[in-house]
Amino acid sequence: MTAGPEAVEDPPIPADSPAAGAALPSATLGGEQRRSIEQITLLIFIVIPFVALVAAVPLAWGWGVSWLDLALMTAMYYIGCHGITIGYHRYFTHGAFKAKRPLRIALAIMGSVAVEGPVVRWVADHRKHHRFSDAEGDPHSPWRFGETVPALMKGLWWAHIGWMFDQEQTSQQKYAPDLVKDEAIRSVSRQFVLWTAVSLLFPPLVGGLATWSWQGALSAFFWGSLVRVALLHHVTWSINSICHAVGKRPFKSRDRSGNVWWLAVLSCGESWHNLHHADPTCARHGVLKGQLDSSARIIRWFEKAGWAYDVRWPDASRLEARRTAVAAGGTTRR
Repeated sequence: MTAGPEAVEDPPIPADSPAAGAALPSATLGGEQRRSIEQITLLIFIVIPFVALVAAVPLAWGWGVSWLDLALMTAMYYIGCHGITIGYHRYFTHGAFKAKRPLRIALAIMGSVAVEGPVVRWVADHRKHHRFSDAEGDPHSPWRFGETVPALMKGLWWAHIGWMFDQEQTSQQKYAPDLVKDEAIRSVSRQFVLWTAVSLLFPPLVGGLATWSWQGALSAFFWGSLVRVALLHHVTWSINSICHAVGKRPFKSRDRSGNVWWLAVLSCGESWHNLHHADPTCARHGVLKGQLDSSARIIRWFEKAGWAYDVRWPDASRLEARRTAVAAGGTTRR
């Protein structure tokens, strides 16, 4: 691995993470076993919400969808999405800022309700991804099988969803020891099934109480739980697949990460993926003019409220050092 502005060394561990204790207990039910309880849960809630998403269009066409359903779907979507982007990703994985303990725990719970797996497992996988991005050892590179069209099609499927069922398990002790040692975060991670249940049952509870009917509860469950989870899953997975296959690359990185503008709003700013891989600890991914990044905006609010501090905002000199020749007005070398 070569040194330089684009090189990515071992993933950073947030400085405000507890470091006490030599033993590293498992942070997920079932330990390091692939078929643990939460992995089976994750499998179930990949398949069922996807079926709901496929059914959503004809159902909406035939029956319509209420404003309450849309409000629940949107609210739950963006709570979970920002839990992933701000919590799981920018904070726990990369240490883009420091957080006071209540915010730290809240971010772990918010990420859990996205139903994308326990926080410690998610972080371990993502830190490994950055260490080997688009090279041998990357858990979910779309270039895994080669660069021909058939190989890329197979690789896109692998990067999008197939990698989660690989028999090789990322070591939590190696890639996320700071989180394993944190008793509160380890507990949230082990409670993934509980937070999944809360995530799925809250919309129908609200829908049922608001309409005082089972029909209202069922409709809210369909839109606010199943469709919402499926949509968020596929948007998140698109960062692994689409954003490593296509998109503009104004910044130097040692992989093929690109910016995909049409995913920016739905991904809460994560699809400005090229800058993220060029400067992983930066708290803002959309650093160029017109690049919407709601996650960075919320981090700024946390900072102003005093809940977050030592935020690693973009630095002009660092950004300029990572500019490609094309972005600077010249020709790029590959």
